[in-house]
Amino acid sequence: MAEILVKFEDKLIERIVTEKRRLSIGRTTDNDIVLENRGVSRKHAMIEFNENAAVIIDNESLNGTFVNNRKISEEVLRDSDVISIGKYSLIYKTESTQEANEAINFDGTMVLNTKAQRKLLENDKVERQIIEKYGGSVLLGEENADFLEFKLDREVTTIGKAKFVHVKAKGFFLAGIQAKIVQENNNFSLVNLGKAKKTKLNGEPVSRAHLKNGDIITIGKSTFKFVEGNK
Repeated sequence: MAEILVKFEDKLIERIVTEKRRLSIGRTTDNDIVLENRGVSRKHAMIEFNENAAVIIDNESLNGTFVNNRKISEEVLRDSDVISIGKYSLIYKTESTQEANEAINFDGTMVLNTKAQRKLLENDKVERQIIEKYGGSVLLGEENADFLEFKLDREVTTIGKAKFVHVKAKGFFLAGIQAKIVQENNNFSLVNLGKAKKTKLNGEPVSRAHLKNGDIITIGKSTFKFVEGNK
């Protein structure tokens, strides 16, 4: 059974498990998920469930709905996708983990003009331009990288210190091929091949992990950002 973790400024405030076929999200109390913030529209978005998938749909909200830092109108959700609405983050899980500033008033909803909101919108614009330029997914060189943009157009992209790898990484004790990015049916996964803890995803060591838009990959001292192309 699917689960949604609702966070406000990184603090977990609600855990939602439901069998409903549709969840409404918005500021007013008649929504299934109530986000009490003026940056959230009254009827901001909805999540529709069927036998095979969950789809989030933006209701032409004023400040927009983002999935993995990308502004969307409609998007199929995958496990651990992060939905950003105002100052809230909604983390979608395919299985329950129960164990575990300036603004202008517009029809009751405040237009967000925060640094975080502006950054989301600017990043979304830049990433869409990059995707249009390359026609697919791209690695951006963030720190200690030999490139600014690298198109991921192979089934396997190797990363490491060897001369023959596709992406060079810097740092001590890295293997010749420290990691690889594998493309399978338009999905990308990061796989560690070298020393443990030298391959990290969003700051955490990984052996194999599915990549989502905006993920930060660190190999040794080199850092890259994954920008997912349109499917």
